[in-house]
Amino acid sequence: MVGYTDKIREISERLLKEGTVDMVIGFRQGSMPMMNEPCFAKRPEDVEKLTWDSNCGINLANYLTDRKEKIGVIAKGCDSRNIVTHIIENKIKRDQLVIIGVPCKGMIDRRKITSMFETEILSVAEEDGKVIVKTGDAEKILEKEEVLQKNCAVCIHRNPVIYDELAADLVEEQKDIDRYADIREIEAMSPEDKWNYFDDLLSACVRCYACRNACPLCYCPTCFVDESQPQWVGKTTDPIDTKTFHFLRAYHCAGRCTDCGACERACPVGINMRTLTKKLEKDCFEYYGWEAGLTLDARPPLDAYKPDDPEDFIK
Repeated sequence: MVGYTDKIREISERLLKEGTVDMVIGFRQGSMPMMNEPCFAKRPEDVEKLTWDSNCGINLANYLTDRKEKIGVIAKGCDSRNIVTHIIENKIKRDQLVIIGVPCKGMIDRRKITSMFETEILSVAEEDGKVIVKTGDAEKILEKEEVLQKNCAVCIHRNPVIYDELAADLVEEQKDIDRYADIREIEAMSPEDKWNYFDDLLSACVRCYACRNACPLCYCPTCFVDESQPQWVGKTTDPIDTKTFHFLRAYHCAGRCTDCGACERACPVGINMRTLTKKLEKDCFEYYGWEAGLTLDARPPLDAYKPDDPEDFIK
């Protein structure tokens, strides 16, 4: 994927020079390894900052909400699916966008890589499916497949589902992937074990809301946790308040989440909160045959009613 950068810059420069867009939203190298940052290129000369590699895990659809400009946006598979959701939910108009599709081969997990080294990581590079990590006293070559983010390892929509231009040829989608093996393990637990599982899962949460802020679906004008009249949930790190926040936020994403992993990537304490959204994704797929963001021609299951909707789960 490193070779995509030249094509992204070429397309972006052309769009800006022709006045087709007012800006291009993409990525630039971050100040730390494996921490690329969003980049807003507004002039043709700005495109030299744009880059692409396996550290572009932030979901750029998060920066499109209620924009008025004409925008070029770099979009991998999950980004493009969130863009579809934005269009369906009237947060951006399709004719405002020029979508530069990036076929994705997965993002690397910086926490997983960092945990392998005792000294500071100075640089991380990619070459032929390898990840080359350099520290002050060593260099180690890792197989990329072994250090992928968990959501990328089970992704079956790596190609953008909607685009105007492509930065590279489409990649082969992963097949025979069991996306919900971990969810079925939790479903098989007893109620007591489930309670203990979620107690442990969320015990480290500091209620910083980084997950909410990174999520491209969390664009309510006032989040339920910030409401004071009425106050739906307490402001503390009390375990019940913390569970209420995570469970309700997950329900708000039901039928809309694309499993982009932005929430988990942003979490400063590394909580695997995808467990919650993956369960609801699994239910939407099994009950309604629905996967978020694959079409502009249908609304999410919880946003529409059909007489033949399944009711077996209603007790």
